[in-house]
Amino acid sequence: MAKEKGNLSINSENFLPIIKKWLYTDKDIFIRELVSNACDAVNKFKKLVSLGEAEAPEDEKYEVNIYYNAEKRTLKFCDNGIGMTADEIKKYITQIAFSGATDFLSQFKDKISEENDIIGHFGLGFYSAFMVSDKVEIDSLSYQKGAKAAKWICEGGIDYEMDEGERTERGTTITLYLNEDEKEFVDEGLLYSTLRKYCAFMPVEIYMEDENEVKEEEEETPDVIDATTTEDGENTEEKEDERVPLNNPKPLWLEQPKDCTDEQYIEFYKDVFNEVKEPLFWIHLNMDYPFRLKGILYFPRLVNDIEVVQGQVKLYSNQVFIADNVKEVVPDFLLLLKGVIDCPDLPLNVSRSALQNDGYAKKMSAYITKKVADKLNKLFKDDREGYENFFDDISLFVKYGCIREPKFFEKVKDSVLFNTTEGDKKTMMEYLDKNNAINQIEGLNASVVYYVSNKEQQVQYINLFKEQGMEALMLTTPIDISFMSYIEQQGGIRFRSIDSNLADALKKDEKSEEEKASDEKVLGFLKKIFDGFSEKVYDIKLEALKTDSVSSMITLDEESRRITDIIKTYKHQPNVVAAFKDIPIKETLVLNKNNSLVKKLLEIQGDVEKVDDTKLVCRHLLDLALLGYKQLTPEEMGEFIQRSNKILEKLL
Repeated sequence: MAKEKGNLSINSENFLPIIKKWLYTDKDIFIRELVSNACDAVNKFKKLVSLGEAEAPEDEKYEVNIYYNAEKRTLKFCDNGIGMTADEIKKYITQIAFSGATDFLSQFKDKISEENDIIGHFGLGFYSAFMVSDKVEIDSLSYQKGAKAAKWICEGGIDYEMDEGERTERGTTITLYLNEDEKEFVDEGLLYSTLRKYCAFMPVEIYMEDENEVKEEEEETPDVIDATTTEDGENTEEKEDERVPLNNPKPLWLEQPKDCTDEQYIEFYKDVFNEVKEPLFWIHLNMDYPFRLKGILYFPRLVNDIEVVQGQVKLYSNQVFIADNVKEVVPDFLLLLKGVIDCPDLPLNVSRSALQNDGYAKKMSAYITKKVADKLNKLFKDDREGYENFFDDISLFVKYGCIREPKFFEKVKDSVLFNTTEGDKKTMMEYLDKNNAINQIEGLNASVVYYVSNKEQQVQYINLFKEQGMEALMLTTPIDISFMSYIEQQGGIRFRSIDSNLADALKKDEKSEEEKASDEKVLGFLKKIFDGFSEKVYDIKLEALKTDSVSSMITLDEESRRITDIIKTYKHQPNVVAAFKDIPIKETLVLNKNNSLVKKLLEIQGDVEKVDDTKLVCRHLLDLALLGYKQLTPEEMGEFIQRSNKILEKLL
């Protein structure tokens, strides 16, 4: 067979059904696409005027108008932009996927800088109109001198009609005759909310009006309104346009940070996100190389439960809304924040719903992460007091970011603050510098950091630490379990719960061999007594603590403490609880040999006549330890009260 060359052809009869079903995931996208095209038409004309290629009155007001008619089931998208001739309609509309924007930029590439504000790229946006319409009309008048208006009509098949148009002013009107199933789009409320969703910051003023009301006003209003004189002799000027655009063509993120006030940032935040509370602070992104990216990220007051945090980062391209929380551009930990990001260079697919270039997106993501880290470090260094005041509100975000993004952790690790049992905030290095002498465990090649995971339950242990001039970190939020594990993986630090194996600094001098042997003998006797109290078996230890105020206490190894905290944190997730429920919790009952009550117990423990008293005291010591460790059951509390009364009777 001889070699052949040819051109691919598109059969619109097959193409339009594909558009309807597969190109766009949401039908309301057609509103974004048609308004974007209208804004492009305006910007093209303004560009030509600035280049001296076209003329326009100095006071001309550029705008896009959307007229809805519920009775006729029509939507009209009108602009006063560049317009099209009949030949241009054939070129840009009937040649599917021929981009008018690309063609325009190509024609004037020597006169237009790279920082153009033309939105379109693929030449497919217009066809989204057929997703909801039985028929589509284009009525357009080109800016070119001597041009005649042209009309194009298509009912969704391969055939179209061309005729003379009705427009008398430069620009384009696209009329959609909605099919029965899509008549919801002429509902005022739905249309307005959709326009606000996609077009809130498009670069041309946008107005939405009921076509019937506009006609009524035109019939009631005289053609000419001159300045008149009132009965009081005052002149009244021609009534100004009282319409208010539904969008903001110049959003705050386009301004230079130095030109924006705190009041403007706060007002923008409240307006965009319907917030009542003010944000803690914000970051204004403004980058021109190697890609263009602008935006504002706000730090709201976050809560301590990661499952209920609802952030929202809106992604735009040339002021056109793309999507919320696009993870390819915005790191997932930043999705806890609220903000807007506009990147005209986004490598979007034809439906503007997904990114095509993963490598490009990663660069943008890395830049955003760096800017956030730099902002936190600057706040920490420049205003430590202010930083401490709001750190509790952002600690969830910071810790989650450290876990999810290693580079973020490396940048901010020295700015992460921890609450301490002394009531202040310290960085990890500050804590270790103060407590280094006590935070060592023999045989462990790491600094040991003691922490509190439940302030109410561990108050006895906190008091012990305070008596000895020691402090621990308060790690009481659900994310802290994962955060501790992540820091440990980096090496050099091991976390120990304040109620895990007793810190050496709480004990007196190392036991002698003789003392160890004596204790072992006593423990054998006591263990038999304690084992008879309940099904729960406790390891029993005798320790001489530096304090005499505590008679007994419960400790548990670090693994058991973490399992306990995990079960508590994820108690509403049965699959997580089930994974740990069968792992035994290793609890130890520590008797303080330096306490007077324990001393008496050790004195009578071998007296046969004192066996009942020994059991009574042992049981009471166990309950005292449990009271400092957890809440007793109603049955246990009842027994404790009865036993207390019995002990008081003996004393009397």
